[in-house]
Amino acid sequence: MNSNNPTIDGLEVHRLTVHEDNRGWFKENWSGQKLTPKQHNVSFNARRGATRGMHAEPWDKWVSVATGRVFGAWVDMREGSATFGEKFTCEIGPDTAVYVPRGVANGFQALEDNTTYIYLVNQRYSPGGAFCSYKEVDWPLEPTELSAKDLEHPMLIDATPLPPRRILVTGANGQLGRALRQIWPEDQAHFVSHDEFDITNPPSIDWADYWAIVNCAAYNDVNGAEDDRAGAWAVNAAAPAELASISNAHDLTLVHVSSDYIFDGSVEVHDEAEVPSPLSTYGASKAAGDTAAQVARKHYVVRTSWVFGDGRNFMSVMADLADKGVAPKVVCDQRGRPTWAEDLAKGIAHLLDTGAEYGVYNITSDGDTVTRDEIAMAVFVAVGGDPADVHPVTTEQYGAEFGVEAPRPRESTLALDKITAAGFSPTNWRAALALYVALR
Repeated sequence: MNSNNPTIDGLEVHRLTVHEDNRGWFKENWSGQKLTPKQHNVSFNARRGATRGMHAEPWDKWVSVATGRVFGAWVDMREGSATFGEKFTCEIGPDTAVYVPRGVANGFQALEDNTTYIYLVNQRYSPGGAFCSYKEVDWPLEPTELSAKDLEHPMLIDATPLPPRRILVTGANGQLGRALRQIWPEDQAHFVSHDEFDITNPPSIDWADYWAIVNCAAYNDVNGAEDDRAGAWAVNAAAPAELASISNAHDLTLVHVSSDYIFDGSVEVHDEAEVPSPLSTYGASKAAGDTAAQVARKHYVVRTSWVFGDGRNFMSVMADLADKGVAPKVVCDQRGRPTWAEDLAKGIAHLLDTGAEYGVYNITSDGDTVTRDEIAMAVFVAVGGDPADVHPVTTEQYGAEFGVEAPRPRESTLALDKITAAGFSPTNWRAALALYVALR
């Protein structure tokens, strides 16, 4: 086989520069490629012909040798892989390193006495993985030294493949969680509710089973947060910090959903570079979580606003009032752009699927900026009501009549330039509203 063209998806052969002089040689064996190492392992093989394999473990590897040479062999044991069952071999000396993706069975045979095989992995060792027989490989030498376990592994046809890692989705019963369920099947994502996974006290799970966390869980009671500051900060600030720590410890990608409420609304349109300036306890807790999530090396902090989808939200409340013939008073001096939960879910999936540059992204639906009373009127029209039944009032008037509320930003429109440049085009919110109403 041509060692420069691996037949297994994701397997990579890297040629290294070895600097020799009268003392011996030096090489830079790894310089930041492909994985974040958590453990460095060394396998010393005293005799030529010593053979190890085939082990498909739930972590990535970066393999090479320090002394001697080996015949490396790999078998794709990843469930659902386009190259499942494919085999690849090449000789490895100090001038070669191979990146081995999770789930690809790894094995080697020492070609010289006193061969030292070295490898980095991005997870600490734990039992598990998939295995197949060393007999799947045509070794150049007769295998001499093998472990008792390696002698017992089944042939590939009888072996159990390694299932793919999934995405852990927290807060799965909310509007965004329900929208993500429509995108990702259970074999791609594990959806957990608060009862199953409390983000303020994460349970002990095997993080090797996941490659990303999408945190949809949040404390969303803007007014209630004024009297329950500890509760809001525990969920919206401390929990994202813990998820960022977990993500770094296990080399996961963290997607955290933030809010327009991290801004004071003093500018008409908020881009990703704007410094948070929250007005309320809720806004401050979300701003803290926004910042904490960015500590994750691999992060997408997604800021959004005025979400509507499967669940109770401003749109659903207005539609119910219209159905009942109620004429609501709605604030007319808070402006923004609504977000269809389906747009938000698709935007998050786009970032993960395309491997977009890590960072902060605004994701809302597209379309014109409107006030809340204008949205209410649009809902009334969409469900066959009379938009004249919506009575605009100022924030001050509303607060005086219905009780003092936590302060809200007057301007909540989020700029979409960055997410559209990344290749995602959200739906116009008015078109999304029509679809939303049709599905009620």
